[in-house]
Amino acid sequence: MKEQAIIVGCHTPDTPEHLFESSIEELEALAYTVDVDVNEIFIQKRDKVHSALYIGTGKVEEIKQYIDHYEIDVVIINQELTPSQSRNLEDKWEIKILDRTQLILDIFAMRARTKEGKLQVELAQLQYLLPRLHGQGTSLSRLGGGIGTRGPGETKLETDQRHIRRRITEIKRALEQVAKQRDQYRQRRKKNSAFQMAIVGYTNAGKSTIFNRLSETGSLEEDKLFATLDPLTRQITLPSGFELLISDTVGFIQDLPTTLIAAFRSTLEEVVEADFILHVVDASNEESVEQEKTVFNILDELGAGDIPMLTVYNKADLVSDEVIPYSTPSVKMSALEPSDYDDLKQGIEQALLNNWTHYRASLSSSEGKLLNQLKRETIVKYEHFNEEQEQFEIEGYVPEGSPIHTILTKR
Repeated sequence: MKEQAIIVGCHTPDTPEHLFESSIEELEALAYTVDVDVNEIFIQKRDKVHSALYIGTGKVEEIKQYIDHYEIDVVIINQELTPSQSRNLEDKWEIKILDRTQLILDIFAMRARTKEGKLQVELAQLQYLLPRLHGQGTSLSRLGGGIGTRGPGETKLETDQRHIRRRITEIKRALEQVAKQRDQYRQRRKKNSAFQMAIVGYTNAGKSTIFNRLSETGSLEEDKLFATLDPLTRQITLPSGFELLISDTVGFIQDLPTTLIAAFRSTLEEVVEADFILHVVDASNEESVEQEKTVFNILDELGAGDIPMLTVYNKADLVSDEVIPYSTPSVKMSALEPSDYDDLKQGIEQALLNNWTHYRASLSSSEGKLLNQLKRETIVKYEHFNEEQEQFEIEGYVPEGSPIHTILTKR
């Protein structure tokens, strides 16, 4: 039987109405992702959040009566609570309280598949819980299972802070090792002239579907938030024959907890190290522009704000009016429409051309190896074999600073 939940939000003047409403809708979607039924949503407008209880005392009592009457299992709070707010609300309501950060952490614990992903989730959970250990005993005895209990679990939380700090140190060491291995792998790709494109976007925008169709692989596709947690990398070929590596990444979200950005930095380094970014936007979402801005902000935080980008307005078939791009260059498509992928590949190729250097080269008939390399590692726009001079005349575009660009420059 599904856990029964209510959502509680405090709307203060510093958050515009439409943004607050979208954050509540997002929280509902997060709850759905962990298979929880949301019975009711309680909203209170206040000049500022109550320092001790998050919401006012009257609202707390009203919600207490609802909880008792409808036998609610869990209360989900729309913001990150302070340790004292969390303890005070648990004392008042006597059931499990989860704030937005805990819920996201719980979903990440569900989705992690690789050793690195699992370590990063545990690190983020422990860093979140460390300042909240005081007074956790009674609430932990009430947890009993369900959402909010994945990952480290109760037994670890009931041990002392020294153990948790020790475990955090162990995880950080293990992650450093994994990050080194990932870095070696990335360096090897760079050495092999591999051009890297990362798919980014707001969670549930359709990144994994596009990744799967482009690369013809079976990454997890679900209409749930954070369906992809661990980065996948595959090779694809553009219409010109140019080969590149494409990586799928975890979805971004409003107010992504800072502990998560820190813990998942090595995963998100796939984005920082990318030569090009494919930014997928759910064009059918009313808050699509705000979601685009959220992604831009996180990319800036990661130091990836200047990487060349193509914006893909996905789910365009679900929009009644014409999709008006917020960003350029861009393409519009439906990830479920096979014919749209030809346009997407053409769009990627055109966006690359706009950022690359034009070249002309004449190759002797004995330079077949270099000719094949140019076809794989550059975008060839013109190729002709001159029979009189017995040489290939090639014209195209090359990524500046790449190994093949260096070879061409020295000729």
